[in-house]
Amino acid sequence: MKTWNAKAETVERRWYVVDAEGQTLGRLATRVADTLRGKRKPEYTPHVDTGDFVVVVNAEKISVTGKKLDEKLYRRHSGYPGGLRARTLREQLERRPTEVLRKAVKGMLPRNKLANRQITKLKIYAGPEHPHGPQNPEPLPEDK
Repeated sequence: MKTWNAKAETVERRWYVVDAEGQTLGRLATRVADTLRGKRKPEYTPHVDTGDFVVVVNAEKISVTGKKLDEKLYRRHSGYPGGLRARTLREQLERRPTEVLRKAVKGMLPRNKLANRQITKLKIYAGPEHPHGPQNPEPLPEDK
């Protein structure tokens, strides 16, 4: 018996669409990250990008539990002394709602070159419209 490994050129990629309206941020990010990595497929191979494309719509209508809207902070640093800036989740959702979900999903991917290729298969839109109609995306299956 030989061990079978997936090859990058033979992987069949599918397109999925997710409506983020009313869904919890962390739970949705977990489903999306697993789909991007290919962990929902029987041919999953850790060192090969076997994942699918995911289109997320209505990212501005995502929900969180507890007091995270006012207490969760997104920090960035300019590199200069005193250059630390912070925004709450509420402010970040008003300014750049797509980056909230992108940052959550990116944090659930491995820290390597493979993750950089996987995150490019994630397409996030703040509103209900997306330009990926010709790819015929199907709804992302729910967890069991």
